[in-house]
Amino acid sequence: MLRLSWAGFRERWTLFAGAVLTVCLGVALVQSSLLLLVSAAATSAPAGATALARMRFDASTEAAVALLGVTLGFAALLAVFIISSTFAFTVEQRRRELALLRLVGGARRQIRRLLLAEATLLGVVGSALGVPVGVALMAVQTWLLHRLGFVPDGFSGRWHLWIVAVSVGTGVALAVAGVSLAARRAARVRPLEALRETGEATRVMTTVRWVTGLLFLAGAITLIGLSPVGGAVGGQAMAMNVSVCAAIALTLLGPSLVPAVARLIPVRAAGVLGELAAASLRDDRRRTASTAAPVIVLVGLLLGQATASSSFTAAGREEQQRWISADLVIDAPQAPGAQIAATPGVAGASTEVEVPIALTTGSGDLAYTRSATALLVDPVSYGRTHPGAGDLTALRQGAVAAGPGADGFSPGDTVGVRVGDRDLGPLPVVAAVPQAIGGGATVLLPAGVVPEDQLAGVPSHTFVQLVSGVPRQQVVAALTGVGTVSELDAWLERDSVARTATSTGVLIMVMGLGGLYALIGVINSVVVAGATRPREFAAVRVTGFTRGQAVRAAVLEAIVVAVAGLLLGLLAAAGTLVGVMATTAAVAGTVTVDVPWLLVSAVVAGTVLVTGVTSTVATWAATREHPVALLGARE
Repeated sequence: MLRLSWAGFRERWTLFAGAVLTVCLGVALVQSSLLLLVSAAATSAPAGATALARMRFDASTEAAVALLGVTLGFAALLAVFIISSTFAFTVEQRRRELALLRLVGGARRQIRRLLLAEATLLGVVGSALGVPVGVALMAVQTWLLHRLGFVPDGFSGRWHLWIVAVSVGTGVALAVAGVSLAARRAARVRPLEALRETGEATRVMTTVRWVTGLLFLAGAITLIGLSPVGGAVGGQAMAMNVSVCAAIALTLLGPSLVPAVARLIPVRAAGVLGELAAASLRDDRRRTASTAAPVIVLVGLLLGQATASSSFTAAGREEQQRWISADLVIDAPQAPGAQIAATPGVAGASTEVEVPIALTTGSGDLAYTRSATALLVDPVSYGRTHPGAGDLTALRQGAVAAGPGADGFSPGDTVGVRVGDRDLGPLPVVAAVPQAIGGGATVLLPAGVVPEDQLAGVPSHTFVQLVSGVPRQQVVAALTGVGTVSELDAWLERDSVARTATSTGVLIMVMGLGGLYALIGVINSVVVAGATRPREFAAVRVTGFTRGQAVRAAVLEAIVVAVAGLLLGLLAAAGTLVGVMATTAAVAGTVTVDVPWLLVSAVVAGTVLVTGVTSTVATWAATREHPVALLGARE
């Protein structure tokens, strides 16, 4: 069976090349992310670091591990869907060949074994190519992590020999999983129906596909409904996952949705070529859906996540503007003490120092310790400069308040707190600051709970309120020696830029390489679609169309499919946008939407351009032979 599979691979290498490419890139992306994840988890703080510095290093490492974990999961998700779509399309294009094998005596199980053997062979070849590509990709991801500030200086991904076995196993598993359902369906179709393209052979949507697609669609709708009640943390997570479920649902339902959406595009206005393109779209729904699938995934996930990230960042900026009541902000290399409050012209000042902590929630077997952040504040001053914080009079030594980034505990609970090498023990939660859409410290601790010697070199920022009528410049001059003095609006703008840079960095790491993989999937699907149609193009040409007209009709068809995929992808992204609106309205009190129109325009224009250029090249290559020679040849 392997010999027959190898013979088929050599004969139809142009059809299988796209499948090998998708496996190669999927393995490379998974391998690189996994190696970096393991390397980040094994990284330890530099020798000689203080206890607080070690905690800060560990918190940074945990954040990097979480980021790489999300990247790994997203890479695996993309690989599964793009590889499955490519392999299913490849099997569908061979249904006549498989029918002939059945007619000469091949049993159903032999057809399945043939296809699974081919998938194993393609998985091994793709994995063999993916291992060295993954090494190069790891260098790129490491550079991005350093560039975006997610890992400390000196961090690098470590090579482990066991990753070769994992990569090969991943590639073979993805290939076999991608082809298994298509192989079962191909073996079930009667050979005469496949040859005549009647009966079961014409059925595009299976029961399993309908049920799975509708379940994911129901999941997306459910997430939209639950996002307003999920709080700041849960609501954001649910809203951002709407586009994931929606993109999967629309991809699974693509054979029914893509042709329907494509019919809404006035392609027939292009004349005879438009009529030809419309006929091709109508006659081969499998090819249309397979070509649109990576477009839906690319647009839905990339624009959905980008819009959510941008909108939540904008909501956090607006939230700070409403919550902070101050005139000046001082950034100092350490806590300034009482010096600011004693300055003439200062009506009040609230100094805030953020430190990493180990936070334990729950008790007994349910106790869980994680890295978090604490804000050291004076409760009275903090309440004055943050009027929406609520009553913090109960915050004292031996107690904590739930901060704006708290999740999983509330007043009345008890949490364990460790700062550096000092264990503060179990502390009661006596108050809670309203959750912020922009996040923030997990807990508030009263100033003085951490010794000053442990806070040496820990930066602080102080919100300053001025006495009415006092010349502002005079106070600014007096405070310049303490630290960097900024107007509140200027400080908020810098803070917003920093938050935007962080969210953009996360988006690049999680979605950047994955989006590039999806874009390559778009190119691959167009190339495979063109490689399977030489005889179809030949039939068009012998009826009087020139080679150029056949190419233009195919390009027009590909662009229409891409536009249909774009519209469905935008619909998936719109689901996340609805979730964002509901979450920001429930948590922040106002609906906040910030659509990255530049990215939207670039994705839309880039997808259409890439599809058009790729289709032109693929169709030109598919029409290079004389049509009579192609039609006279036997398959």
